[in-house]
Amino acid sequence: MPTVVLLWVWFCAYLNCAGWALSAIHELNARGYAIALLLWMVALFVWQQKTSAQILPHVRWQKFRRRFRRPFALAFLILAAMAFLGGVLYAPSNYDALAYRIPRVLHWLAAGHWHWIHTIFDRLNDRSCGIEWVSAPFVALLNTDRWLFLINLVSFLLLPGLVFSVFTRLGVRRRVAWHWMWLVPTGYSFVLQAGSIGNDLFGAPFALAALDFALRAKNSRSPRDFFASILAAAMMTSAKTSSLPLLLPWTVAILPSLGLMLRRPWQMAAVCVVAVFASALPTMVLNARFSGDWSGAGVGRGDAKNAFLVRAVANAFLIPLENFVPPVFPLAAQWNRDVKELLPPGLGAQLAQTMEWPGSEFKLGQMQIEDDAGLGFGVCVLLLVSVAAASARQKNPSTAPPRADGAGWQRAVRWASMISFLALMTQSSLTGIGRILTPYYALLLPVFLTRAGHERLVTRRWWRVTALAVFLMAAGLLVISPARPLFPMKIFLEKLQDAATRHPSLTRVETVYSVYRDRNDALALARAALPPDLKILGLIAYDRPETSLWRPFGSRRIEHVCPGDKPADLKRRGIEYVLVRTDSFESWFGCSPDDWVRRMDAQVVQKIPLQPLAANPATNWYLVKLQRT
Repeated sequence: MPTVVLLWVWFCAYLNCAGWALSAIHELNARGYAIALLLWMVALFVWQQKTSAQILPHVRWQKFRRRFRRPFALAFLILAAMAFLGGVLYAPSNYDALAYRIPRVLHWLAAGHWHWIHTIFDRLNDRSCGIEWVSAPFVALLNTDRWLFLINLVSFLLLPGLVFSVFTRLGVRRRVAWHWMWLVPTGYSFVLQAGSIGNDLFGAPFALAALDFALRAKNSRSPRDFFASILAAAMMTSAKTSSLPLLLPWTVAILPSLGLMLRRPWQMAAVCVVAVFASALPTMVLNARFSGDWSGAGVGRGDAKNAFLVRAVANAFLIPLENFVPPVFPLAAQWNRDVKELLPPGLGAQLAQTMEWPGSEFKLGQMQIEDDAGLGFGVCVLLLVSVAAASARQKNPSTAPPRADGAGWQRAVRWASMISFLALMTQSSLTGIGRILTPYYALLLPVFLTRAGHERLVTRRWWRVTALAVFLMAAGLLVISPARPLFPMKIFLEKLQDAATRHPSLTRVETVYSVYRDRNDALALARAALPPDLKILGLIAYDRPETSLWRPFGSRRIEHVCPGDKPADLKRRGIEYVLVRTDSFESWFGCSPDDWVRRMDAQVVQKIPLQPLAANPATNWYLVKLQRT
């Protein structure tokens, strides 16, 4: 297991460095990546020959069968198989990935290098690039996003071993860690993204690996573990800049091993160079240069008075709310109405100025989906019950084993993760905080699981039955997930089509599933209206699934149009047709879409109704043709 994690950390760090290096020489294309991957294979072969390391784990089938006959391990294996099946059967539909993570890769590949994209949609530029640089070779060489889910599937499969290793090194008893290593990945943000192309799960193994290798290095005194810890910490920040506070527990964990830097200074220097380009630092520097704000995402910004306190209080309410809401919540609409009515106007105004919508209104969905799910109802309730039961058992000296929470250094590492969590609570104004915390959850749990009472608790029949119910809830979500349902939902809804006229809720269900089914190519109607030989398409849109317009990849290039662009500017860039999102147009351009068309001396060729989001009604988009002269 450590070798597999080690190779994953090095491989992802290498791809991040390769992305920046190929950009520097303007060779960010299929040929450049083919050479880069060949060099990786050569380096891997040389390393294997020198160390005699076993690159792929040797599977002892008898041991494998024995392990996965045990209910918890078997339940995890079933969840992994279900996630894989969903990824194979369905095209990727993660909205953020389709709106900006894949498009930014396509923009870079089209130009042959990284560049600051000319756009009103800031997320195309200011987000960290960790998963993008790992995705880029797939897109460049295969010309498809169909297999990008394998990145998250690998991340999901690495979780149990990493959870067990970190938990036991932080004072959790082995029996307790063994049961929770299978339970933690059933968190909804983990299991729902295992077959997805979201980037929250992607960062979780790096957060665990950074701590695991740092804890290993203290005992092994091995430079290999020390270097791997540095790279994993770098990749953790590159995956999501919201994970930057987790550098605190990593720093505490790595401190006892800092003397290893002096043993191999040249290797240390080389690893640090790799770590810099594998981290979020290049993006932060570029954000500061092009936008004047290193964070780009604006984490922590707020215009309201006492924004620091407002964020802390709002997130303190949002985090349990998003994690303890049932996996299916039919009362969501009623909850949303009641909260909006009960929220004092003054507080509502402060929240609107400080927090991103819909988190500012404490809105909940009718089902836990990958776009906003946190650790989730099942694991959170089981954790709450477990802590209460273990605490009650430990109060009885006759039944409680001696307490063994580990050394003070272990406690410092455990509580450093809690401090990082509190720091993010006070700084983040983004919606979906439950999902953003995905890399944090596994690092927070040891604080609650070190009590001696947990060791007896996990052997109790009632606890094991409850834990298996947690697996069942996670499996149920995978079955009915709108993004990748493992139930013939389309056939089922067609049979209920007549009933849908009598039950409006069924119409809503049908709309949600159909929108998710078509989201991978949500703008197909607009693309079909384009001239067949069009190579460059202008686009005016904010936060819409642009990936659809690039299909098939390599056939055309998308160029964004901004408010300051004049007709001559567009002609110089080779833009003859522009696709215009008409809703919210005035907020960006200061005029109506029709006024802009007249100002640009253009004509509307076609009006196209599109509904990329199930939560929003269909809106008209304009396909506009500019005059040639």
